[in-house]
Amino acid sequence: MTRLIVYLPQTLAAPSTACEGLLTEDGRTVLRTVEAPAALLPAAAGVEIVAVVPVSRLSWHRLALPRGALKSNLFQEGNAGRLRAILDGLLEDRVLDDTSQLHFAIEPRAQDGEPAWVAACDRGWLHGWLAALEQAGRPVSRIVPELAPPEAGAPDAGSLHVTGTPESAQLLLTSAEGVTLLPLSVATAALVAWPEDALVLAEPGVAALAEHYFNRAVTPQTAAERWLATTDSGWDLAQFDLLYNRGTRTRKRLSATGAALLRSPRWRPARWAAGLLVASNLIGLQAWAWKERSAQAAQQDAIRGTLATTFPEVRVIVDAPLQMARAGRPAAPQRRRVGVRPGDDVDAISGCGAGCERAISY
Repeated sequence: MTRLIVYLPQTLAAPSTACEGLLTEDGRTVLRTVEAPAALLPAAAGVEIVAVVPVSRLSWHRLALPRGALKSNLFQEGNAGRLRAILDGLLEDRVLDDTSQLHFAIEPRAQDGEPAWVAACDRGWLHGWLAALEQAGRPVSRIVPELAPPEAGAPDAGSLHVTGTPESAQLLLTSAEGVTLLPLSVATAALVAWPEDALVLAEPGVAALAEHYFNRAVTPQTAAERWLATTDSGWDLAQFDLLYNRGTRTRKRLSATGAALLRSPRWRPARWAAGLLVASNLIGLQAWAWKERSAQAAQQDAIRGTLATTFPEVRVIVDAPLQMARAGRPAAPQRRRVGVRPGDDVDAISGCGAGCERAISY
């Protein structure tokens, strides 16, 4: 399925603000990059739209939630409000803004009784961009962070990215401590103390600068490739008050996917294959039914032939099994009615036999 990944601008939503993004067909390679206002982004039928939240728009908090707060149905009606109240209480002293102005999301596969990562971002900013994309006919089906801390027990200890331009290069570090955003300098490079054998990813414009500061060869990675890689994570920030909107967006995406399967030229071979499969099944069912009818007719002909051979006195065959049963039954003895008049000697006629039925009339 074709996927459009939109990198949400850090500014507030506006119709004229350009959004960066990319198109991919297999989820692994960048088909092409795009930069346009929301209304001009590609929106072909069946395209899945994923929004990426910039690193600078998120803060990360490691929280020990009360036991029982995380349940399999934690976002069901009633539980979501209770969990949101718990997060408000735990984060009230950790964030600068009022918690009512923030949107929270809990890490995927969080375990009850274990510390969990919670992402926080400005609620008005996020809702504004989701509404702008919705109004432009580009409903978002999933929301992911640009970078996220590694999950507990993950083999990767983290990642180091160098982004931006030579004039304003930045370090993006993910580790067990969270996600850190720092300006690139000699001091911050020494502060990070990245292991010598660890991989350093750098955008092409700052690759030489990264090699200079870290004294090693770096692996080039464009911003689009970084956004594409983050969609492989299990994160989805559409939680709590965005959960209903996520369901609505998912239904719209499924509807668009169904429309694409029915009308898109690229799915024409699949439609032909499905049609041929259905037609072959129908033909097979018809052939099987014809064979069963032929076997049943042959069986009926055999029964009629047996009846005609065994009981030639039967001229008309209507129901062969019933007629054969009746024809094979022994005939019942004939009974004679003997009239007895008053005054006759009944004992004189008592020897008429078993087949004689007496009838006395007066």
